[in-house]
Amino acid sequence: MAIELAREKYSGSVNTVELGAARANGGTRAGVIKIGGETTMPFLFEEGDMPNPPVVGMEIFDCEPTDWPDGLKEAFGDALKDPVKWAKKCVSDFGSQFLCVKLMSPHPDWGGRSTNDAIIFLKSLLQEVAAPLVIIGCGDAQIDNDLMAKASQAAKNEKCILGIASQNNYKTLTASCLADGHSIIAASPVDVNIAKQVNILISDMGLDPKRIVMDPTTASLGYGMEYVYSIMERARLSALAGDKMLSMPFILFIGQEVWRVKEAKDSAPLGVKWEIATAAAMLQSGADMLVMRHPQAARAIVKYIDMMMKR
Repeated sequence: MAIELAREKYSGSVNTVELGAARANGGTRAGVIKIGGETTMPFLFEEGDMPNPPVVGMEIFDCEPTDWPDGLKEAFGDALKDPVKWAKKCVSDFGSQFLCVKLMSPHPDWGGRSTNDAIIFLKSLLQEVAAPLVIIGCGDAQIDNDLMAKASQAAKNEKCILGIASQNNYKTLTASCLADGHSIIAASPVDVNIAKQVNILISDMGLDPKRIVMDPTTASLGYGMEYVYSIMERARLSALAGDKMLSMPFILFIGQEVWRVKEAKDSAPLGVKWEIATAAAMLQSGADMLVMRHPQAARAIVKYIDMMMKR
């Protein structure tokens, strides 16, 4: 007697968000990336669809990173001293599908350069590299209010994703996204209710919910990842049940979490495995965009996604 497997069918879906504008649409990017659109939990193709596979991008800064372990720096060589060269290497040599650009140099702990210097770099990057961009501020709220408004204007019509908006600091960035045609990253501290509230606040300012990507705040393997997993799973199940204010795709900053833990700092080969394991687990919880650091880990996760997307 055949056993019939239990399958879930959902009424809701995840929003589809576009990253990048090609020349035909007023931008200069090499192509457009679509994320989201799922009508099922990850890779359960008997229960629904995943029209857009998760995407993998690599992280670059506008200055040489000061807190990366030597084993991670060695993967990039001298390119780390020239951010544009670094970006080109990520795209041409490592196959990065998008770039996550962190404008860190205006932060007091990263050199304290002027925001105008960071924007000069961003404009140069936009001319030299055609990959779609996620653009992130330095993490200082006061500086980012000025910095990200300028970054938004510099990348006008390129359909970037800008971040990071929080419950207490979302208005200026949302206004910039509205003015210049970008999408936004809405961050929350591993809390479904706060994640929903931030999405509501941004939407109430007039930004289309289909231009919001959620950052639930991730963690590395062994450092709270399982709790993040459960929060993401709850949010995704709510989206599939029809909750429009939790129907946004997820972006996760895997690399920054992994390469700060002791195991990765002490051993680059172990760090690569740690990054792969963390990313693979987060894909199973619903991640749509992964921001990676080590090229070996990024390549391995692209192959893993390709394998999982086979039906």
